[in-house]
Amino acid sequence: MESEIILVLFGSFLALLFIGAPITVALGVSTLISFIYLGDNPIKFVQIAFTSVGSFPLMALPAFILAGALMEAAGLSRRLINVAESFAGPFTGGMSAATVFACLFFGAISGSGPATTAAVGMLMIPAMIDRGYSKGYASAITASSGGLGIVIPPSIPMIIFGIAALGMPPPPEAVEKFGVFQTVSIPKLFIAGFMPAFLIAGSLLVMNYILAKKHGYKGTSEGWEAREIWCELYRGFWALMAPVVILGGIYSGFFTPTEAAVVAIFYTLIVGTFIYREMTWKKLFTALETTTWLTGRVLLIMFTATVFGRLLVENQIPAVIAENMLSFTDNIYVIWTLIIFFLLFVGMFMETLATILILVPVMLPVAYSVGIDPVHFGVVMICTLGIGFQTPPLGENLFIASGISKISIEEISLKALPFAFINTIAIFIIAFVPQISLWLPRFFGY
Repeated sequence: MESEIILVLFGSFLALLFIGAPITVALGVSTLISFIYLGDNPIKFVQIAFTSVGSFPLMALPAFILAGALMEAAGLSRRLINVAESFAGPFTGGMSAATVFACLFFGAISGSGPATTAAVGMLMIPAMIDRGYSKGYASAITASSGGLGIVIPPSIPMIIFGIAALGMPPPPEAVEKFGVFQTVSIPKLFIAGFMPAFLIAGSLLVMNYILAKKHGYKGTSEGWEAREIWCELYRGFWALMAPVVILGGIYSGFFTPTEAAVVAIFYTLIVGTFIYREMTWKKLFTALETTTWLTGRVLLIMFTATVFGRLLVENQIPAVIAENMLSFTDNIYVIWTLIIFFLLFVGMFMETLATILILVPVMLPVAYSVGIDPVHFGVVMICTLGIGFQTPPLGENLFIASGISKISIEEISLKALPFAFINTIAIFIIAFVPQISLWLPRFFGY
């Protein structure tokens, strides 16, 4: 029976993708076909889809999207980028290194890879080109660094992973073999993402230095100017305080991630209206329109992907896949290698949130069966899918960078390959050394 459902579900899903159907349509129609094949009442599809968006943590999703849009409208993102740029100075590849830091800063506000690439790229790509960087290189480093937006907390994919994993406790046989696993929570995922994010950023900086030295991308001849750095820090003080307020409140236990997202909205409105005085009614309505569009898109994917995942679980398909994989090997490092390469491949073709919702029910049981901590697994999964933003054919960050620099996706993709390679090495280190992800949550008592 399982083999028949796998054939019907995945066969119809792949067929729909092949003829060009959107991912949401492919997920929904293939699931509905499977329901009819099993003789289930199709109303169950609607009931599962409706309950999938009824969780309190999910309220953080539109709130963080709105907070990111408002911060760009209020001028906070521009000031963060100016602070990063002021530190570039005479450093080899200084401007592109500043781009990595700017993406790290902005990612700590927006939680989105494409939003980070767009906000930082609009300012930094033209600035790098003016300093003598090639258009391809400037676009590639921005697209590659934009992926940090989903790793550094707060992260929208981490919220989605947390919601998906909450309904998947470890099987009793895994608990008996490996002991009690950590429970998955969104604050714990946020804390666990910090050190991996800085490791990935560090790997990008190393590759940037090597390539900048090769291509002769030098910094300014004047050196660092303490006055300029101080001025930018002064101008950007309230922008720099945004991630401190948001993350500090979450980690101190003062408010939940969902409440933090609402705090971020009000903080941005106050700073943008009364301190920077750049917030206007027009910008506010534009931010609301952007939020509505992005949230609707994400929720449509969640509707169909959750039902798809539930169908997999109810028909024991994840258990079959886990059993088959473990019959091949039970070596944890081989399993990690298979998981990472599979996620790299899937990330090239599928949208990140849909991938998380579809694959968590399939792959988390495999992780449990070899003793992989679910929080550690979630961090590695999100870091790996972050590379998908810079790899064609989907590569959302590539399209955004291409639109800004007006050069082809192919040229940017070739320039981005070294960054994808160094990021993959960093992800293997994160996977093979669990303490990189798990030390900080344990330090904070999670």
